[in-house]
Amino acid sequence: MRQGGLVSPFPPAGGRVASGEISRTTSDWEQRYRRTVITSDTVATAFVVATIGNFFGARDAANWHEKWGILAFGTELLVLGALAVSRSWAPAVLGQGAEEFRRLGRSLLTATVVLALGGIALTSRNIKLWIFVAIPAIALVTMTARYLLRLWLHRQRNEGRCLRPVLAAGSPATLRDLITRTRKFPHLGWRVEAVCTTDGLGPDGDRLDGVPVVGRLTDVAGHVHRDGYRVVAVTPDPHWSPDRLKRLAWNLEGSDAEMIVAPVLMEVAGPRLHVDAVLGIPLLRVSMPTFTGGRRAVKGVVDRLGAVILLMLFAPLMVFVALLVLLESRGGAFYRQRRVGRDGREFTMLKFRTMVAGADAARAELADLNEGAGPLFKLRRDPRVTRVGSVLRRYSIDELPQLFNVLTGSMSLVGPRPPLPEETAAYGPDIRRRLLVKPGLTGLWQISGRSDLSWEEAVRLDLRYVEDWSLALDTVILWKTLRAVLYGQGAY
Repeated sequence: MRQGGLVSPFPPAGGRVASGEISRTTSDWEQRYRRTVITSDTVATAFVVATIGNFFGARDAANWHEKWGILAFGTELLVLGALAVSRSWAPAVLGQGAEEFRRLGRSLLTATVVLALGGIALTSRNIKLWIFVAIPAIALVTMTARYLLRLWLHRQRNEGRCLRPVLAAGSPATLRDLITRTRKFPHLGWRVEAVCTTDGLGPDGDRLDGVPVVGRLTDVAGHVHRDGYRVVAVTPDPHWSPDRLKRLAWNLEGSDAEMIVAPVLMEVAGPRLHVDAVLGIPLLRVSMPTFTGGRRAVKGVVDRLGAVILLMLFAPLMVFVALLVLLESRGGAFYRQRRVGRDGREFTMLKFRTMVAGADAARAELADLNEGAGPLFKLRRDPRVTRVGSVLRRYSIDELPQLFNVLTGSMSLVGPRPPLPEETAAYGPDIRRRLLVKPGLTGLWQISGRSDLSWEEAVRLDLRYVEDWSLALDTVILWKTLRAVLYGQGAY
């Protein structure tokens, strides 16, 4: 069945995929998408190189072939070769996560270094143009094209297409968590089609959260070879000893399935996880989280520089908003509130005022109507919010003054949500780890639903950020914040 130009990996509603059909149809759309990305990168690179070559080469037409044609052709081959060598077109990294863009960035950096060394060896005076103009332009165009392709792919996945069928095997509790997460985030590209449990049964007999239970944990390899699942997700269960996992990996050889094992440290990921071979034994090494050092210094510089740029960019809007706030109701344009920052130090956080004067005093009267998660106080239709304030909240414009907090160093552009002092007073030792880093203007909570999140989920996301922080993660969060703000998701 074809949908949207790609082969859908799933049958019509109520239908059933024949044995072996899952693997074939899924491989079709994966290969089509991969070919589209390769074509996009090739065309984008050729376009940039041709444009620069023609523009500057026209001034020196007599030596076009010698000076410009060879360099243009060589630059294009070098960039495409670097993309291939760094496996930037591997299906496993296309369409999700930051790894796709990390590999793309590394490829272009490699091409830049090789091009520079080649220019030195050939004593070419024109090499600077290709290093400082062509390569950055190629990076801008290819990354933009990749992002647009990813948006298209995610839209397909949200509609139930272009998903990889998954056979999950583990305990019912961990399987249920996996099923819930894949349904909540379909853009990741997984759909749990079947599960295997220790006894071959689920809480609902032959189903677990609506997913068929097809057998025992010992039957996983047989189902994969027979039904062609593309991913085997192994979740924690006492059954999975090292020997059994090793034998499962052996038994999956010859299939198209990718075996993925969820570690016990579920909330530790990204740059802190490393696989090392010590004395012939594969070990999962978990490095300590970094709260100081060079990368943190870079983050501090980026925070302040970014705050200055954003304040200059949004200055006219902020002045206009301040006037609207003052005109609608009496009181100041800004709202000041004590929040808790890094290491438990309190600071005054700035926001545009979105409520009527005296709103804090009226909070006690609304306590019984609280819809917030955990210790948070939230109302979807808070009577204290002004008309201007409701618009400011929906698009997070009320948070722009927090850029001054970033500039002074009490907040960061990206980090956990800044808590109130009464919240932190009730924190246990685990939750207090949120205070190991500066709170952020945005964060994982901002791009994952904001006020729609449960208290437990908000805490989990904050702790995940503390444990797995990286500059690449900050970049992804900042990029995704724009979309979350434009759609007003979870804001009230």
